[in-house]
Amino acid sequence: MKILRVFNNNLVLARDEAGNEAILTGRGLGFQARPGQVVDASKVVRTFVPADGRDPDNLAEQLAGIPPEDIQLVGTALAEAGLEAKAQASPTLVIALADHIGFALRRRNLGMIVEYPLLAEVQHLYADEYAQAVAVLAAINTRLPDPLAESEAVALALHIVNAGIATGDLSYTFTMTGIIQQMIAVIGQSSGQVLDMGSVSVGRLITHLRYLFVRISQHSQLDQEISAVGLAIREAYPRALECAQRLDSVIELRLGVSLTEDEISYLTLHVARVTMEQA
Repeated sequence: MKILRVFNNNLVLARDEAGNEAILTGRGLGFQARPGQVVDASKVVRTFVPADGRDPDNLAEQLAGIPPEDIQLVGTALAEAGLEAKAQASPTLVIALADHIGFALRRRNLGMIVEYPLLAEVQHLYADEYAQAVAVLAAINTRLPDPLAESEAVALALHIVNAGIATGDLSYTFTMTGIIQQMIAVIGQSSGQVLDMGSVSVGRLITHLRYLFVRISQHSQLDQEISAVGLAIREAYPRALECAQRLDSVIELRLGVSLTEDEISYLTLHVARVTMEQA
């Protein structure tokens, strides 16, 4: 590979013989290097290939401020936790986690303790990602002389969730988490039930809502008009439809976006499943 741009002593943008651009990190990789030179492969610690049309320069600028040892630590931990494929598909996940871990280490060294109030919500709403975060944190702590607090798994889990939404920062993920909590409360109030967060139907509902928020963020909701299937759902579950329309109002209030008719129909189906199972 040949160097296209040097960002700092530890990071360069390069291109291979096929014309593919990649960001390479490694201690001293960019030291006294010049555009056009061949990359010293022995110094490369990690390779980032921009995904989803992301600008390589922008991604490299984010990486430039993170020590390569933090990137390597997180990359190794992700691989050990079985998340190497996710890291390859979402380079920003590695960046976000490495940046967070670096800051967490600085906080710890300064004696600063951070409490994460979303522990219960993250465990319930993002059970898989929380389990992954616990595994990543455990892998990181085995490589640290002074391990980080177990509560850091909450923040790591939110970053893993955010990688699936690809919004760039955690603000949308925090908002999504709050809205999902509110929507579950609305369903419970409408049905007069206390929803079992561990039930299969609630789990399916949460999964549906997460993908719904991805579609909202990507401006790719289901068709505007009511499909034949959607019409059948509405006719079969009128009370669930009323609840789904209330949920639409919550989303519009919180995000300023209305759901399409078909999105409301499929949300109706999930509301019906939840309330029928809990009855």
